[in-house]
Amino acid sequence: MPVRLDAIDWAILRELQADGNITNVALARRVGLSAPPCLRRVRALEEAGIIRGYRALLDPKLLGYEVVCFAMVQLAAQGQAEIAAFAAEMRTWPAVREAWTLSGETDFLLKCVARNLPDFQRLVADLTALPNVRSVRTALALDQIKDEPVAPLAEE
Repeated sequence: MPVRLDAIDWAILRELQADGNITNVALARRVGLSAPPCLRRVRALEEAGIIRGYRALLDPKLLGYEVVCFAMVQLAAQGQAEIAAFAAEMRTWPAVREAWTLSGETDFLLKCVARNLPDFQRLVADLTALPNVRSVRTALALDQIKDEPVAPLAEE
């Protein structure tokens, strides 16, 4: 059952998505509360699982990852155990930044990063060599048009 949020909760979420590094005092001032009730609301949003965590967003290119690619993986067998095994393996690969299970012909969509084209080719070879992988199709990203790593917020 969805959690009922009021206008102040929505304001807190908007501010934290814009700046997860904001102090509680500054957050409270922006949403019109004093610091203690603001902190209680933030903690309640965290405990409800609405706020899953806080992190710094890094620029992969400035860290040497010049290539972004998407890999569409089809497994030879799609049983629960096979899907779980592949998912567990992908969680251990640092180059895999996002992994999604899909319906249809593609079982997994992976967003990956690589330092360069030879690094990308090794990634594809490693993916293809995994047990139970039937096929891997890839697409190199040319340009990022939008990057919104946050949830859309619309008060209900």
